Amino acid sequence: MSSLTRCRADPKTAVPNDLHVEYYSQRASAGMILSECSQVVPESLAFPGSAGIFSDDTVKGWRRVNDAVHAKGGLIFLQIWHGGRAVPFEYSGVQPIAPSPLLLRGMFAPNRPHTVAPREMNRDDFKYVRNAFRKGAENAKRAGFDGLQLHGAHGYLIDSFIRSCTNKRTDEYGGSVANRCRFPLEILDQLIEVFGPERVGMKVSPNGRYNDMIDDNPVETYSYLLKELDKRGCSFIEIRDADEESGKKQMPNIYRDLRPHFKGAIIVNERLSFDEADKLVSSGLGDLASWGRAYIANPDLVERYRLRAPLNEPDPNTFYGATSKGYTDYPFLSSSSK
Repeated sequence: MSSLTRCRADPKTAVPNDLHVEYYSQRASAGMILSECSQVVPESLAFPGSAGIFSDDTVKGWRRVNDAVHAKGGLIFLQIWHGGRAVPFEYSGVQPIAPSPLLLRGMFAPNRPHTVAPREMNRDDFKYVRNAFRKGAENAKRAGFDGLQLHGAHGYLIDSFIRSCTNKRTDEYGGSVANRCRFPLEILDQLIEVFGPERVGMKVSPNGRYNDMIDDNPVETYSYLLKELDKRGCSFIEIRDADEESGKKQMPNIYRDLRPHFKGAIIVNERLSFDEADKLVSSGLGDLASWGRAYIANPDLVERYRLRAPLNEPDPNTFYGATSKGYTDYPFLSSSSK
């Protein structure tokens, strides 16, 4: 199950609650759950209502979730995250940070564009963010997660260092591909020190356009990045293919281009049908497939795919919110599946 940030936590505390316990444990048969994006500090929140990993209370909340998932035989990895320039000033009251002071051209809510450009990170910021990810990893371990996925996709902080459109620095953290990947790899190394490489992975979106993103040469950029993950012995990387036509045209053979550079597990992702995913895995271009939207409405998705049973249709009106409606109330194939 790929990461789905459904915004059911209290925005003031970011603590997972009873709804999270039920939601994630309902989906324990996924084999491996990648949690919603979880902010390492309060001011890195781009989705009010996402469950964080920065306090004792968030650790306790996640511990309840993880115990429930494990009781049903599931595995759950935390998607650890910093929103970077995608954090609206209106949410945090703090100027966001990024590799370069470039305003995100886009909306953070219906008809509400970003209005405050980020501040270019300085040396103190680098130290602060490294420490925040390290502490977040330690908290995740205390909370009983099976591992970590570094969120390096969709224009958030880590992705904005990697891709050329958002990183215009002229120091050792910008310019060349190796320099642009330097800080993300420093963060990855912090996570590995806590969990070990066999329990750490990453999510990337090399050709995605979400949050005003593009890279000049994604094949070159991500070939380098995957080689570096491979050197570290990271266990997996989830590669999100573009859902926009311009992204698909820029990198039409994304899995074929990147497969040679990483010996760990490659997770293929982007609204794949079961047959499309099966074809990618059978061909060796991927090792696992992840689903997001399908899991919103089908907590027993594995069983439905096994039986080739019809799927429930998700209701977009309830994707985000504070209640159980559209979150924990989708029907199973049978009551015995629960």
